Amino acid sequence: MTSIPTIKLNNGVTMPTLGFGVFQIADATAAEAAVSAALSAGYRLIDTATAYHNETAVGAAIAKSSVPRDQIFVTSKLWVSDYGYARAKAGIDASLQRLGLDYLDLYLLHQPYGDVMGAWRAMQEAQQAGKLRAIGVSNFYADQLKNLELSMPVPPAINQIEVNPWYQQPQEVTFNQSENVRVEAWAPFAEGKNGIFHNQKLQTIAAAHGKTTGQVILRWLLQRDITVIPKTVHPARMAENLDVFDFTLQPDEMTTITGLDQGVSQFFDHRDPDTIEQIFGSSLRQAQQGGN
Repeated sequence: MTSIPTIKLNNGVTMPTLGFGVFQIADATAAEAAVSAALSAGYRLIDTATAYHNETAVGAAIAKSSVPRDQIFVTSKLWVSDYGYARAKAGIDASLQRLGLDYLDLYLLHQPYGDVMGAWRAMQEAQQAGKLRAIGVSNFYADQLKNLELSMPVPPAINQIEVNPWYQQPQEVTFNQSENVRVEAWAPFAEGKNGIFHNQKLQTIAAAHGKTTGQVILRWLLQRDITVIPKTVHPARMAENLDVFDFTLQPDEMTTITGLDQGVSQFFDHRDPDTIEQIFGSSLRQAQQGGN
């Protein structure tokens, strides 16, 4: 079984550098089966979220696993409709209840909108109470991250952002790392957009190492000191995604991949007001009407 390297977060908590994501596996049976297969394959970091609607299934797989709980690093995320101090306190407890766990290893603010500070205060308290071992954010740009750091006593341990060969975010990655905030890449494969698995330059690098393009992408991220959480429901791909610690990309190969950057999100612009209103507006209004 592959031994996955670990890193220490800025609060001393140890975390695997490669894990398993369950985004877009909303079917409970499929989600539970995928997590069970991932744990059997050797994954020890499982990443879910309230917005994924599969926390209960993830918890069921963990409960049935022979892997001891203290060897599984479980991450979930608070959705914007639960921002604000009181709602966040309830949201944290709801995540724990759905997962059937006494504590979470990492809990993230899923988006940088709404009453971020109120939610963060609740997360700080939950961490002090032992419900959360580490707390962090997702989709925060540098200014948003700095604002949170300056406003609150506990800095984020993680910032989970989109990073893939098409959208490499070098300035954001560098800033987070300079702040001792670990970068974790969501959508490392850009969900296959723009033929990423068939890109000739990536295929050439993969062939030189006897690997697949997917493995090259994960290795590229790991060598940038970025944690990765690839998602798949296929056991063969689960094993393939773990098999990335026995080779090293050379400097010229890293440079070649750097040249693939398109500088544009493959999904949506987190700073576009119309997009924020369309995707998150109703959730934010729901939170505001709840009195927070």
